[in-house]
Amino acid sequence: MSNRHLNRASALALAAAFLAVSTARAEEAADQPHPVSGVTVTAGGGSLTQPDLAQQKSELIRTAGSVGFIDADDLKGRYANTLHDMLKDAPGVFAQNRYGQEVRLSIRGSGVARGYHLRGVEIAQDGVPWNLADGSGDFYTIDPLSLRSIEVYKGGNGLALGSSTLGGAINFVTPTAYTATTPNVLRLEGGSFSTMRASATASRVFGDWDALATVTGLASAGARQHSRSTDLYFNGNIGHRFNDRVETRVYVAIDDTRQQLPGSLPLAQALAHPDQAAPGAANMVVGGNQQRNDAVQRIADRTTVKLDEGRIDVTVWAAHKHLDHPIFQVLNQDGWTWGGDARYSADLDIGGLRNEVIAGMRVIAGFNQAKQYVNLAGSRGAMTGNAHQKAFNVEAYAEDRIHLTQTVALTVGGKYLADERELDNLTTPAKSGERTFHGFSPKAGLLWQATPSVQVFANLTRSRDVPDFTDLAQANTAGPSFAPLDAQRAWTYEIGARGDHGPVHFDLTAYRAEINGELLQYTVDPNVPATTFNAGRTVHQGIEALVRVDLAEGLSAPDAGDRLSVTGVWNFNDFRFRGDRQYGNNAIAGAPRNVLRAEIRYTRPDLLGLGGFYIAPNVDWVPQGAWADQANTLRAPGYTLVGLETGLDLRNGLSLYVEGRNLTDEAYVSDVSTITAARKAGTSVFYPGEGRSVFAGLRYAF
Repeated sequence: MSNRHLNRASALALAAAFLAVSTARAEEAADQPHPVSGVTVTAGGGSLTQPDLAQQKSELIRTAGSVGFIDADDLKGRYANTLHDMLKDAPGVFAQNRYGQEVRLSIRGSGVARGYHLRGVEIAQDGVPWNLADGSGDFYTIDPLSLRSIEVYKGGNGLALGSSTLGGAINFVTPTAYTATTPNVLRLEGGSFSTMRASATASRVFGDWDALATVTGLASAGARQHSRSTDLYFNGNIGHRFNDRVETRVYVAIDDTRQQLPGSLPLAQALAHPDQAAPGAANMVVGGNQQRNDAVQRIADRTTVKLDEGRIDVTVWAAHKHLDHPIFQVLNQDGWTWGGDARYSADLDIGGLRNEVIAGMRVIAGFNQAKQYVNLAGSRGAMTGNAHQKAFNVEAYAEDRIHLTQTVALTVGGKYLADERELDNLTTPAKSGERTFHGFSPKAGLLWQATPSVQVFANLTRSRDVPDFTDLAQANTAGPSFAPLDAQRAWTYEIGARGDHGPVHFDLTAYRAEINGELLQYTVDPNVPATTFNAGRTVHQGIEALVRVDLAEGLSAPDAGDRLSVTGVWNFNDFRFRGDRQYGNNAIAGAPRNVLRAEIRYTRPDLLGLGGFYIAPNVDWVPQGAWADQANTLRAPGYTLVGLETGLDLRNGLSLYVEGRNLTDEAYVSDVSTITAARKAGTSVFYPGEGRSVFAGLRYAF
């Protein structure tokens, strides 16, 4: 037996033992009829597998590092369709729209050169990893209208979810029948670019069972030629309470996305004709009619067991994905991802000190058949490539939050990973390859509760980003070739504070990540996936800031209850090479240096006896756009976008909203694909932003 298979067998044996012990403890607890001491079980019982918002927030703010929480109810007054719409008020998160639901997502510069799909951030839904087994992922599978909350764990703070990437993790939490705001919700929206979206949610609790389901449909012509999209979503869960200590919950998610790809343009054309598509992407010729069509089905089960001390969560999941992707060639892929996770958490007294302990192990594996064909105007021609992509991961993580005093807590932890990647090129076996990545990423942090409402924190974390198959199986017209890249490693330091002081709410963090082997990409041809390489030493540093100030109350009358507040979000991004032989200390292309957002919001709990009213003008300001090339000779221009949100929450459960975006109809570039040097490479790498648009929605909760 080879060392690789021996290591895999050993890892599987260890994981199986851990899962077996967890299951045994679960069965032992299930046989106990008496309730857990100190646990209050109310009528209806709530949910063991899915905490409510108060529990989520309480756990999150005990993190010795930068985190964020978004109540999805706060998004109901806007047209939330992409990650940018959902996360634009979260400091430290850079999510820029391209078209449809395609965005560039980066936290602290993670995957800053990855202009499509996902790298460097772990996406989870209800705590279950949403990424594929190789770490890649898409944004299309998240339905904003199916969510109850969003948890953002920046950098090494994602260890609480088992993540150890530079960017951290984002957990999208769907409601259960216990946490839904109302049993039924109907929503209808429409607006610019012939956009229509409808959604319905229903939930019920019946005895020891509870169930919830959300169905959403979206159709849009898009802001550009050849950018039409349709999305169909189903998200549901059903839970069963065996007794006061044991509950299981099954989650089902289905997504079908069909998206035309308008491509990128030269800078002058992107600004002068932002509604146009790239000719090579839209034309009905060889290599044209470019699209991305996804079909994803996922099922997961989580069983939670309350022990005399702590709890065990055992989760298993499986996902099937089919991709039909006509670009420079037709990429046709079909694959499965499956995994299991066992996690123990407890609040223990050790040596007279309070210890909040988390320990877990997970196994994630996947197989993907990746075929390529000549693109005949979006249809398959002759086959040009056929490969099997296999990924296998075993990860163990632990974290202990030690309360040294009533106001100071020390957090220590770490994660060990052993990840395998194997490419079998059936067309050209000589281009096959495999690689195993392993390592340990430690973490240490301090949290000081300076006042009852103010926290100060600092931490040091180690991250390790393993390349995915987009990096390792680099595509070209001759089929995929295995590129033996190294993992990206980094030490990140951060310090910050958050809380409330009088009328001011703030969340401020400064960080610095010193990186070796950063995975960067550059575009050779706008129609061909970018080439990935390991850079030498790089540094990512910046500031993540949010400040909200309540300016005045009772403006119209002392007892009116109306309020005026202002909110500002600032992301300062300083990402650069360090003494690189080719690029010196140049800025790394892909993200603007400063991204700012401001909003003034007026709210009134009652307007003319109808219900709650709000109006909120806002502005997004990017003083200078991102560099498009690593040589720092070509960049996107800066821009200022003006918007407005307003709405009315009627007393009968009906709410209305209207949102206007880019009201001055400014021509701007929303995103770029990175290249090496503008003087050497083609510069059709700019994605025009959307022009003036207006959306309106109606929501009925009952």
